[in-house]
Amino acid sequence: MGQYSLSINGRSLQVNVPGEETLLSVLRNRLGLTGTKYGCGEGQCGACTVLLNGQATRACLSPISAAAGAKIVTIEGLEQNGKLTPVQEAFLEEGAFQCGYCTAGMIMAATSLLSETRDPSEEQIVAGMNGNVCRCGTYPRIVEAVRLASRMAAQGGTR
Repeated sequence: MGQYSLSINGRSLQVNVPGEETLLSVLRNRLGLTGTKYGCGEGQCGACTVLLNGQATRACLSPISAAAGAKIVTIEGLEQNGKLTPVQEAFLEEGAFQCGYCTAGMIMAATSLLSETRDPSEEQIVAGMNGNVCRCGTYPRIVEAVRLASRMAAQGGTR
């Protein structure tokens, strides 16, 4: 067991857990942040994607010891004062989900992509979202949502 200082969604927290426990387990089972989903447990599906210092990261593969001291953002931490981000708005507007299980991970991956590439081409969107799996097959709507989010962000968060 170890004491780890975490910054999650702008809050400073202390957890006393084994260093090899995954960030996903700490988020879901110890902190009640269940928006981050458990998918494959092998880093292949992207359902557990969070932002670690702004970078899309698979929480199921990240030991808490490696996440300590980093700025962690989960899906719960994106909206601010009741206002959704352009990515969240665009996913809603485009209906870029069906069952919704992958949605949080997709939104986190898209957020990371758009923070690095403001106006991505379709090829860049596909490459940036590669590794996030949607079993319902809503990929065309996901690509459209990322395009829309890019336009919305360029216009100050509006359509």
